Amino acid sequence: MEAKRATESRIVNTDQVLTCDLNNYNTLFGGVLMKKLDSCATLSARRHARAKECVTASTDSIDFLCPIHQTDSVCIESFVSFTGKTSMEIFCKVIAEDMMNGNRRIAATAFLTFVALGEDKKPLEVPAVIPETEEEKFLFETADGRAEMRKIRRTKSKELAKNITLSKPWD
Repeated sequence: MEAKRATESRIVNTDQVLTCDLNNYNTLFGGVLMKKLDSCATLSARRHARAKECVTASTDSIDFLCPIHQTDSVCIESFVSFTGKTSMEIFCKVIAEDMMNGNRRIAATAFLTFVALGEDKKPLEVPAVIPETEEEKFLFETADGRAEMRKIRRTKSKELAKNITLSKPWD
């Protein structure tokens, strides 16, 4: 399987902030942004794997760095930053732009992991990724540390799941 450049999976989506997207602080709901991130990351994964179906395996973190206001546009850029045999790490950055003065800022960053599925719903092998820009190279070179943290977190999550109840609090 031939490796692909990171830029081949790049998705850029810019949107306005609508009043229905705002919370009681008049800033963008975190959940609205999370949905937008997952949507862009899914397209990056599908573009890289050329698969009909790619599923979110995990979300490492979504770091909200500054609020996004109604006067801002929201630009989400996502691309495959690293791959394993069947998994793809997708990096997302959120750029908020004040439409009144043009000032831009990094509003959030996120890492999501996806797995491409075949017709049989089993994981497909995915192409390796080739980083080219300084940003892509930095993300690629630091991916091992994030992957190790993911493994630790998954082990801890499984341990937690074994020790919590399934009973409903109202039973």
